[in-house]
Amino acid sequence: MNMIGFRVRARYLATVAALFCATAVSGAEKLSIFILAGQSNMVGHARAHTIATLYASDNPRDKELLNLVINNDSLSRDVLETQLKRARQLDALTGGISNSKIKELEEGARKAELEKKVAAMKEGHQAYKDLIASSCKSSDRVYITSIADRNKKAGKLGIGYGADASKIGPEFGFGLSMAEKISGPILVIKTSWGGKSLNYNFRPPSAGEYKLNDKELAGENVEEIRENAGLNYRMMNEAIQEVLGNLKENHPDYDVRTGFEIAGFVWFQGFNDQFSPEFRENYEANMVNFIRDIRAEYEEPELPFVIGVLGTGRTKEKVDENAVSVGQRAAARAIEFNGRVASVESYKDYSLYSHAVFEKGWPEHFHEWDTVGSDRPYHYLGSGAFFVRLGASFAEAMEACMNN
Repeated sequence: MNMIGFRVRARYLATVAALFCATAVSGAEKLSIFILAGQSNMVGHARAHTIATLYASDNPRDKELLNLVINNDSLSRDVLETQLKRARQLDALTGGISNSKIKELEEGARKAELEKKVAAMKEGHQAYKDLIASSCKSSDRVYITSIADRNKKAGKLGIGYGADASKIGPEFGFGLSMAEKISGPILVIKTSWGGKSLNYNFRPPSAGEYKLNDKELAGENVEEIRENAGLNYRMMNEAIQEVLGNLKENHPDYDVRTGFEIAGFVWFQGFNDQFSPEFRENYEANMVNFIRDIRAEYEEPELPFVIGVLGTGRTKEKVDENAVSVGQRAAARAIEFNGRVASVESYKDYSLYSHAVFEKGWPEHFHEWDTVGSDRPYHYLGSGAFFVRLGASFAEAMEACMNN
């Protein structure tokens, strides 16, 4: 070894030793960062109180998830079933969301008495929802910085990082589950916008120039369409880079001496790519390019990557028929990824319990439905049970990718 090489080596060893000593003194651990991105089902449209639907399950995993996300020993399956019984009584009295049975009564003592009774029952219904929401855990170790459509906020991971302050997406179950799998501080960065496609809005650079269809070419905003191709991909990275440039503001336990690691990426999207042959048929290639480009962007050539497979069809047979879902699975199996990319079947976590109530006719059975769901089927019924399950499934897949 020449003198220059010796000096370089010596400086390197001194730097490593200094960092080791600083770490030992501070006791700090490296900040693990997980990026979550996608469209409306990554945004999350499940009201937190619907998490309690998990109490209706006898599945041991669901019982574990309840312990993970709920901190209230007084809650149980009996509490849920009592609430559902009261909700059914309320619907029977009112006619559901329309209050038709009250409206059709003539003004008088009978109507006034019923209105008073119903008002008290609705207060009880709301109190139940508030109780569940207030019983949901937050984390002192997992922090989140989130863009969920118009709901932008940061802080300790808990409820309220979905489409509004009452809602959750997959981030809640994911972050709390990851905290049980790895040590040290964790930061979740979520960027999600509803109604966006991979082929156009999140189009990765490696996919090449977006090809306008005949209708788009015949319109007056051709240049605007071309310019906005990949806009959400760029917005996503700009938001992430902004957080990376201010890590201490986004996680109080971040220590510059120990640094950070972008530990994994979770992608949950696909609904808007179903409706065009070009979008559907190119999904696999676009997804592969997306993963390559993300890894290059963050200089992590083997970044663990989890793809949530679109599963709004509810059954394996229906999901198997969906070209987007098939493309998502195929992308995860690409040989070049060598087991560091995984797909997660979202239909397996679907809340069939909530769906059975929805199918009864949610407007007429509104208060019963409102106990277990909060949105339409394309948003997985706004089921908190589903999103907690899915977040945990993402974490399980992520752990496997990290260890591969």
